[in-house]
Formats: sequence, structure tokens, C-alpha cells
Amino acid sequence: MLATKDKAEAGTDTAPIASAGRADGRDAFSLEVQSPDSKISDYLEQHLELQRYRQLDDLGANEVSRLMVAAESNARELLNTLGYFTPTLTLSLQETPEDKKAPRRVRVEVEPGPLTKVDKVAIEFDGAVADDPKDAAQRSGIRAGWRLPAGQTFTQSRWDGAKSTGIRALAAKRYPRARIKDSQADIDADAAKASLAVRYDSGPAYRFGPLTVSGAQRYDVDAARRIARLPVGQDYDEQKLLDAQLRLASSGYYDSVFLTMDTSEGVDPNAAPVTAQVREAPLQKVVLGVGFTSDSGPRVSMDHIHNQMPILGWRAVSKFSYDKNTQLLNTEWRALPDDSGWHWFDLGEIKRENNAGTYTVDSARIRSGRAKADGHIDRSVFAQYDYSMSKGVDPPPSASSLSINWGWTGRYFDNSAAPTKGMGLAVELGLGYTLLGERLPYTRAYGRWLGILPIGSVDTPTGAARRPRLAMRLEGGAVSAKDEAQIPQTQLFLTGGDTTVRGYSYRQIGVDADNGQILAGRYLGVASIEWQQPIVYDQKLTDYEGVLFVDAGSVADRPGNLQPKIGAGFGVRWRSPVGPVQADLAYGFDVKDVRLHLRFGFTF
Repeated sequence: MLATKDKAEAGTDTAPIASAGRADGRDAFSLEVQSPDSKISDYLEQHLELQRYRQLDDLGANEVSRLMVAAESNARELLNTLGYFTPTLTLSLQETPEDKKAPRRVRVEVEPGPLTKVDKVAIEFDGAVADDPKDAAQRSGIRAGWRLPAGQTFTQSRWDGAKSTGIRALAAKRYPRARIKDSQADIDADAAKASLAVRYDSGPAYRFGPLTVSGAQRYDVDAARRIARLPVGQDYDEQKLLDAQLRLASSGYYDSVFLTMDTSEGVDPNAAPVTAQVREAPLQKVVLGVGFTSDSGPRVSMDHIHNQMPILGWRAVSKFSYDKNTQLLNTEWRALPDDSGWHWFDLGEIKRENNAGTYTVDSARIRSGRAKADGHIDRSVFAQYDYSMSKGVDPPPSASSLSINWGWTGRYFDNSAAPTKGMGLAVELGLGYTLLGERLPYTRAYGRWLGILPIGSVDTPTGAARRPRLAMRLEGGAVSAKDEAQIPQTQLFLTGGDTTVRGYSYRQIGVDADNGQILAGRYLGVASIEWQQPIVYDQKLTDYEGVLFVDAGSVADRPGNLQPKIGAGFGVRWRSPVGPVQADLAYGFDVKDVRLHLRFGFTF
């Protein structure tokens, strides 16, 4: 019976011993590992301590033989970490004077024996979590989520990972001072079984105390508390602390934010103070930007941010952007949130779209209402004025409207910048009234959904870091009104392009008029399915992924006239340090043409 107690994985230090090198340019010896499993051979060749001595210039056969004695013990330790506790090892030294790499070869033959399986697991708790009935679900969740259950192969890395996952789950709620009090893996090498035991000590339960702000000079400290909305008096929850930090960081008032709870000795756990260490953003700044998409070509933009407008004290963000399809100038003013997290906002915008169907649309928009961003959910309620004037051959008539709108967006992705799983859902509902021509009511509904589902695995010597995925996307919209209602073009639908239906140009899919024009329509339907496959090269997971996709979309003035236009193709994704870069080659079956689509970043 072999017992291991919090033992770190052996043999991971492979840094070579410094040496000037041999005069003939050859190593002192070469190493060859033979095993029925190539992964075992690769692992031993990479991690055996013997590798550190290959380049010593004065190492003879006798010295190599002495090193081989220690190498056998080292090899057994390494095999133990992989779950092989009864290996058969044969080490031999062969002279290879004609070999250009080394004058002798160390050969290690490995018969690994049976893999050790976990036989039973015992997870126990000490501290407040052990007896409190309200923690029953947390205790059960840690046991149910144990990552090395009975029947699985025992390895040192899996054992360490399972313990770490358990302590993170315990420390994430109520018990930030949780620790591993004791752990032990009893190995029955003859039976190839492992009995695991771990005991967690939760320490005392904590509640959020008052928030103090350190580093504030320019902006109101009380405003920071309202933005953070830390749930003072509630049980400690790591996610709630991160949410408060994210709200402060994304407010625009701070360049950096870091929240910590004081859990030191002597602090009352029932009111543990939280400190927000902030570095404030400048009062005003100008941001210049350039970009490129295959839909719109090069783009330049300029943003002006004023974090504390005179008199009002609101935050103003004004933007100008220009590309071949869209020229935009807008400004949005936002008040500080109240204690509930809601804030007032106003927006004014003028825009020209040069490729809205086959005509140009000049539009204006004024919006005023209330909004709230709460973690992964955004909400808004607002009144809006829209005006549009179309130019071109037989364009739609000018139109304007007033509407009352409600919007809701939920983002449930594992990573907001480059998600690998999760979903997003957005819904908009509006009730409007036209102001030009015959004055008539209308309703507008719009929704979009994106789901990313991991499927399968990618096998590498170090394990699967990213899984293949299926990304599914749906989008739909409807404007309901009498035929004679003059609806502003900005309230109607067009589709096609990099982010909708690939294989078609920007907003190329609309209502096909009798005169050959493409017009915005009252109904929209889009669906897409995409397979995303991480690329492995030389047994290593790269930052690239290959994709296959099929998109379909349609726009019509009546639901029964929706006829999907399909695009399909393949592409590549690069997970760059600053966000995903996407390149897709798609064929549009309706236009019978191939288009290259380029895009940077992810948004939902």
C-alpha cells in the first residue's frame, strides 16, 4: 500500500545544466524511450531528469551508467503521476560511435502495467460549513461536482485538480478563508486501486460589510457605491464581488478597479469591509480608431468622452464614424445610477447609409429613457423619435414616427470577448405611431439568439484545452401595420453581410421590388449553424480554429413571402491577444458569387 499526501507532480524541471558543449558537437548520450503508448514515451523523454546531463562535455560511459540508476527511480515517479504504479522498466546503455548525435544511447523500455482506478472517495468538512443546514446544498454540490470520482483513472494532475476545484467551490460562497486541511491518496498498487480522502476547513462564514473607495479624487465616492451596488449585509459571494468590480470597471469613470474583502484576523466576519482600489479615468479624452470589414471597407472613427458634464454632471460620449456604407454622428448622455441601478439617458443621432438596399437613407433619431446594466443582463425603457428620407431611383417615401420601446439583453457566455460556450438572447418590443402621411399605429418586435455548444474533445499530450463547438444563431423581426403606413426605414429590416448571412454583401437581402430595387421589409428571418474546430499542430493546440457554416436569411413585407437565401462556406479564426480575428469564404447560392468576409472582435 502506497500513500501520497499532497505530492506535487514529479520531474517537471527539465532545465539543462549549463555546459560549454562537447568539442565534436555531439551530446554525451541520446535517450530513447520505448513504450506501447506513445504518450508515455513522449512524457518520459520530456521530463526525465537524465535529459539535463546530455550536453555535459566530460561525461563518460561510467558516469552515464551511474546516472541511469537514479533515472530508473525518476522514471517510476513520473509513471506514478500518470497512474502507473507497477511498471516494468529495463534500462540499457548502448555504444553508438557512428551516430552523429551522440557516442552512446540510453534506452528505456517501459511496460507500464495496469492503470490505477479510483476505488472510493471520502470528502469531509470542518468548520462552520460542516453543521449549518443552509450549507447542505453547497456540501452536496462539492461532492457531486468532484472531478475524480470512483471508476476514473488516477493521475497526480487529476488528483490535484479535483482538490483545487473543490476548494474553489467552497471559497466562492460564504467561506473566503476555506482551505484544504488534509488530503491523502492511498494506492493499492497490486490491485491498481486508489482510495482518496480530502478534508476541507471552511473557516467562519462571511457577510459583505461597507464599501470604501481608495484612490478617488475627481469623482464622487457615493456615486462609486451606487455604481458598484455591492450587496452589503448579504452572504459573501465571489461572483457578486466580481460583478460589482465589473460594474465599476465598465462605467467609464475608472481605468482600473480591484475589489478585495478584508478577511484578516480580528475583522468581524458578519460585516467584513470591502475596499475598491481605483485609478480614475481622465475627465475628458478623445479616442481615435481605425478598422476594416469586408462589408464596409476601411473605417475611421473618433470618440469624445466627457465624464462630468458642466451643470448636469452626466457622462457624455459623442462619436463620429465614417466608412463607405455608413456615416454616423451621435451623442449619448448618461446620468449616474440611483440606488436601484437604473439611470436616465438621452441620445441624439444622424446617419447616412449608402447601401440600405439599392438606395441611400438619411436618418435622424432622438431617444430618451431609463436603462440598467446588471451583470450579464441589460434592460432599457425609452421613448424614441425616428425620421428617414430615402434617395435613389424610385425610393420609399420619407417617414417619421414616435414609439415607446422596451429592450432586454442577457449574455450567458463563459468569456465575453471570445466565448467557447454559453448563450445570448436579446429582445426588443415597440409600440409606435407614424407622423407623415396617414397617421397610423404600428408594433415592432425583434429578437436574436446565439448558442455555443461544446461537442467532443481535442486530444493533445497535455489534455484538451478547448473543445470543438457548434454555434447556432437565430434572428427575427416583425413590423405590424396597415399597408399604407409610412414606417421609417430605420424601423424596417435588411440583412446580409459579415455578421448575418455570409455570401452576400452588406444588407443585400431585402424585398425585391418589380423595378429591380432592393427595399427594406417588414419581416425578417435569419438562421445560421457553424462548426468550430480547434486546430492541433505538432501535438499542440494552436490559437487557430477552422469553421464550416451554413447561413440563411430572408426579408419580406408578408410572412408568407419569406424565401430563404442561403450562403455556405468555410473559414478560420485566430484567437489573437486583443480578440478573435475571423476570415470566412462564402458562396451565395442566390447571387452565385463567392465573397470573402473579414471581421475583428466578438459582440452580442
